[in-house]
Amino acid sequence: MFIAHIPSGYIYAVSILKNIKKTAIPTRLIIFSAVLGSILPDLDLIYFYLIDHRQTHHHKYITHWPFFWISLAIISYTIYAFSSHKKLGLLTLIAFSSCMIHIILDTIVGDIWWFFPFIDKPFALFTVKSLYKPWWLSFILHWSFALELAICSLAICIYTKRKKNN
Repeated sequence: MFIAHIPSGYIYAVSILKNIKKTAIPTRLIIFSAVLGSILPDLDLIYFYLIDHRQTHHHKYITHWPFFWISLAIISYTIYAFSSHKKLGLLTLIAFSSCMIHIILDTIVGDIWWFFPFIDKPFALFTVKSLYKPWWLSFILHWSFALELAICSLAICIYTKRKKNN
């Protein structure tokens, strides 16, 4: 995924707002938490380009391990369920579950090591053949980019509808 992570985080946030209205958390914080979570796994790109010099597939870093985000989500839920820091627990749970949406979306055409660190095997639903230069053109001209455009369009529609209703 190239352009649909932030819109998917927004869609996720809006979709859960009705279910968590009873919390005293402002809507903007819930949306911010989900959108932040939607891009957190790609913060590894800083390391990938500046330090690792593209030697290791960035989806193999800990920030793209489903096990990592699931573990953090469980910790967040525990904080939410059993401590007095309910808001913090819920906001981090939203962020980390949004990270998992990022990982699921990356799995469509990008290798994700779903069982790492236990099994060192990548999984992807589809493969994008390297047909064009620069490399990213192969992704943009692949059918899966239409899915990204659909996610972006849906997010724009939801945003527009919410703005009209407010």
